[in-house]
This record gives sequence, C-alpha cells and structure tokens, in this order.
Amino acid sequence: MLFHKLFSTTLGIGYIGKGGGTVAAVFCSICWYFAWSGAYPPVLLSIIITALVTFIGVWSSSMVEPIWGKDPARVVIDEVAGMCISLLFLPVNVKYVLCALILFRFFDIVKPLLIRKMESLPAGWGIMMDDVLAGVYTNILLQVVLWFKWL
Repeated sequence: MLFHKLFSTTLGIGYIGKGGGTVAAVFCSICWYFAWSGAYPPVLLSIIITALVTFIGVWSSSMVEPIWGKDPARVVIDEVAGMCISLLFLPVNVKYVLCALILFRFFDIVKPLLIRKMESLPAGWGIMMDDVLAGVYTNILLQVVLWFKWL
C-alpha cells in the first residue's frame, strides 16, 4: 500500500492539502522542462512515460480510494498524467511549457466539454480521466498554436 500512497500523491505532494494539484502540475512541468529542454522530447520515450504514469495512476488511485474516499484531494498523480499529455509532441521551451500549464489548469478547474462527466467513471478511472481529457484539450490547442506559429 505504501507504493500506491507514494505514487498517487506524487511522492507526497498530495499531502500538502489545498493547491496540491497545481503544485503537482508545476512539478511535472519543471521535470519535463529539465529532462528535454530546448528540443522535442523523444517521441516513444515520452509516450511510454505518459502511458505508464496514466495507467499506474489509475491502478494506484483505485487502491487508495477505499481508504481516502471518492476522488480524494491527496491523489495528484492525475494532474501529472494530464500535464504529460498536455506536453506531448510539443517543443520544450518556457513558452510552451508555461502555456500548457496555464491551459491545463484552466481545463482541470473549469471542467468544460465533457471533462466533468469523466469524473463519474468508476474508481481510478474517474479520478484520472477528467485530467487526461483536460490534457488532451490542452495539447490540441497548443498543436494548433504550433501549426500556425502563433508562439
């Protein structure tokens, strides 16, 4: 159970309480930036990392939900997964990482366009999929920005 608590809280970030999701998203953004700064991240590796974070996040959050309750605030691995999805296939520079962070947090907090509906999925799927969809929306918008060279 220790693994699931550590993973689902992103190494304990979820224990800070209010704002833990934002801190986890910022933490992910910083890690992504320093891992692949100034270039496109290796496509296959970034997809594998994102998929692992997402699917292990579903598993771990499903394991801790019976202990901590429905969609517990301590679980912030969903924000990490959503940020990873937000940053896929984008150049890694301050502009794109910052825009991804702001857009992702907007979609995650406001929950438009079916994002809120994802929360009704069972257990870890409901915890993770709203952030996954927020990450998808963020990535689509930033791909459009990249395509038209608006940044």
